[in-house]
Amino acid sequence: MKYMLLIWSNPENWEALPPADRAALADGAVVEHATVDADLIASGELIVSAALADPVTTRTVRVRDGATLSTDGPFAEAKEHLVGYYMVECESLERATEIAARIPDARWERVEIRPAMDIAGLEM
Repeated sequence: MKYMLLIWSNPENWEALPPADRAALADGAVVEHATVDADLIASGELIVSAALADPVTTRTVRVRDGATLSTDGPFAEAKEHLVGYYMVECESLERATEIAARIPDARWERVEIRPAMDIAGLEM
């Protein structure tokens, strides 16, 4: 089964931390993410993982009445934003939960687990 592990963050929470704590968390998270990646590569469960650029680089595209509309930047009303993801293939939701719990961001924000679906809408 394939699962998308979505890593969310709230910049207000991040900015509220003292600079030394932010630096320590960021440095530690880099090492922890590298360890999680290496372990998942070794087990054959990692499909891909990536961090995402700052939301200010976002472009949102909508098609309405045949016209393509695009907007730059994040939504002002959004408190949280997606900062990264892992796509894993593992045996169960319980295993995906174990993996998500190892993602360092889960300790101060949240990691959402979603089963991936194929084109027919059935879990892969």
